[in-house]
Amino acid sequence: MTTRFADTAVLVTGGGSGIGRAIALAFAAEGARVAVAGRSAGPLAETVDLIERAGGKAVALTGDVTDTGDAARLVRETVEQFGGLDVAVNNAGVLGGLGPVADIDEAEWQRVIDVNLTGTWLAMKHQIAHMRAHGGGAIVNVASNVGTHLRIPGLGAYAASKAAVTALTRAAARDHIADGVRINLVSPGPVETDMSTRPGESTVDKAARMRTAVPAGRAGAVTEIAAAVLHLASPEAAFTVGADLVLDGGVTA
Repeated sequence: MTTRFADTAVLVTGGGSGIGRAIALAFAAEGARVAVAGRSAGPLAETVDLIERAGGKAVALTGDVTDTGDAARLVRETVEQFGGLDVAVNNAGVLGGLGPVADIDEAEWQRVIDVNLTGTWLAMKHQIAHMRAHGGGAIVNVASNVGTHLRIPGLGAYAASKAAVTALTRAAARDHIADGVRINLVSPGPVETDMSTRPGESTVDKAARMRTAVPAGRAGAVTEIAAAVLHLASPEAAFTVGADLVLDGGVTA
């Protein structure tokens, strides 16, 4: 275990699986105390167990970032557990509203916007409020290469929500760097998670698709996304403000 984030209090939303879990594990492995947040208690408990079995310290916090009361409570409970909030990673998101733009179900459109965009805004709103009142901090948001950098047929709602997260993050970075709050984002492409697997697709078929679709010849690993997030949150990136780090194996190069 290294100590780059020793004595650092970190909040990770969407930390029950996939990229969020990898981010939480990576911070804990480098000495951080990690609050793992999400809507389902079971997966969060599994993440905390993995951290604790590796010698780290973590706590599970259930909540829905689309609710401003919950978003505020996640910050408050992180502070109560760990004495502060130094880093926040806003990873909670959903893939939905699939199909051509004219055929997207209105309720599904609203769900995608609520979670991916409004949820990120509400989470940042309360995180920034605490950080600027307590000496600053770092925030890393998770967007996607689909949106600002790439459009894929049938993913209009998702693309719109994630492009908006990119714009919102960069606006917030300019608004709040003078408050001592440093904000950046990562935009992953195909990553080895359940979200990147098509219905009924085998592991072999997925690997073949990635070899064809991704110049690097494979999907990314969740640990690679986590490493980028930790870099942006670290003192080594102290002069990095409003950056959008695209991690997609060359898809949008």
